[in-house]
Amino acid sequence: MNDEFYMQLALDKAWEYQLRTYPNPAVGAVVTLNGTILAIEAHQKAGTSHAEVLALLSAYEVISQNSIDFDPMNAQKAHQFLRALPQSFFSECSIYVTLEPCSHEGRTPSCATLLALLNLKKVFIGIKDPISGHGGGIGIVGRGTPPPTVKVGVLAEECEALLEPFMIWQKRAFVLFKLAQTVNGRIGGGYLSSKNSLKHVHQLREVCDTLLIGGNTVRTDRPTLDCRFTDGTAPDVVIYSKKDDADRKIPLFAVKNRTVTVTDQLNFMETPSFVLVEGGEGMLKALKEKIDWMLIYQTPKLSTNQLSYNIDMNLQFLHQAKKDVDLIIWSRQVGH
Repeated sequence: MNDEFYMQLALDKAWEYQLRTYPNPAVGAVVTLNGTILAIEAHQKAGTSHAEVLALLSAYEVISQNSIDFDPMNAQKAHQFLRALPQSFFSECSIYVTLEPCSHEGRTPSCATLLALLNLKKVFIGIKDPISGHGGGIGIVGRGTPPPTVKVGVLAEECEALLEPFMIWQKRAFVLFKLAQTVNGRIGGGYLSSKNSLKHVHQLREVCDTLLIGGNTVRTDRPTLDCRFTDGTAPDVVIYSKKDDADRKIPLFAVKNRTVTVTDQLNFMETPSFVLVEGGEGMLKALKEKIDWMLIYQTPKLSTNQLSYNIDMNLQFLHQAKKDVDLIIWSRQVGH
């Protein structure tokens, strides 16, 4: 197995949590011992343990054959536990991480400082942290005793793609258009996706700043747009419509603790944020120049439903995976 193989495993794991870590970036990590995979983990939620920490905790359990007795998502406890291990515990291990380990202390302690203390044999990094003031992790990692072998740039292009939303929402809104379709490109007509795919959508709704929908969707489907499949907090909703004629008695307006706004303006997208768009052909055409990525849930069905979409867009596939029976396709719009 080569370095790219292990880094790809880290990337695949990170994609499982893409955007769910907002406002943090998606990051994956793999720990190996003499080529044997001990752990494959990813950062899961902002404010919780980072990918490197989760991978090291899992590797500890494999090596020691003991289970930890605390919540691994608790970053403070996780760092304290790992720091207390004998300095030689991970000395023959290697770690692969898609993004340079963090050097700064924030809601979680510095992962770079932790890796230096643990004296790993080799550290493989996908890309350097591109955010000003966030770098320096590589230098800190190299201060281990003895210094580990550090290699930067493993699958760098793929790691940059994973990080793209994080870079965009530093400057303006990152706009993700979500679409569910059959194999023959039909949309609408009730739920198309599997329960696992629906849960994934609700996980994204939980963390987005704004859920953007069109006026026709509100008038025709009379949706709720909550997070009932995850028991999460429903997002604020913006209805993009020239007419404010939505029926305020539909479930959409009955969800507690959220704001629903009707507007024909999109200037809110100039503010750094995460905007999730759910809609059909009308919204796709209206927002064509604003969309950064598309997330397509393709279900293994053929449908006679005539509702589809016709639009010219150039897409670059970034990642795909199966969730239950559905194929989930992440793609970037190019040439706009």
